[in-house]
Amino acid sequence: MKHTISLGLLLCLLWWILSGFAKPLLFSLGAISVVFTLWLAHRMDVIDHESHPIHLSWRLVAYWGRLVREIVVSNLQVLGVILSPRSNKIEPHFLEVRIHQPSALGKVILANSITLTPGTVSVDLDDDRLLVHALTRETGQAVREGQLDAMVPGDVEEVAA
Repeated sequence: MKHTISLGLLLCLLWWILSGFAKPLLFSLGAISVVFTLWLAHRMDVIDHESHPIHLSWRLVAYWGRLVREIVVSNLQVLGVILSPRSNKIEPHFLEVRIHQPSALGKVILANSITLTPGTVSVDLDDDRLLVHALTRETGQAVREGQLDAMVPGDVEEVAA
């Protein structure tokens, strides 16, 4: 029941943000659509801990915030490298790093996060090793230090269970 209530609140909030209106008729139509969606999802039996993992909600929101910050910082670094009059800052290279994620889902989240940050691309993931292509030595160093690895929520394996 808590998953249904949480999904209902999330759908209401999403509907209100996307509609941008606060008129009684629109609120009632939105409420009807949310109730119908919840009824349909409940009837299809798709509301569970996998489809709506509320036990990770706040940790994932915090992770997304830190990831967005890393993406912005990396964007600025890559922009600085590209616009720099000296082209000797660009040193594309591959590096292999050991990752510390216990679950397959955590490993995939980490690899995708590295790819999302400009200047780095995850090329291969094998057990606890990750092959990354980096644009500069600085971006490679950030991956080597494991900044993103430490940011991934530690118990993401519960979602896959």
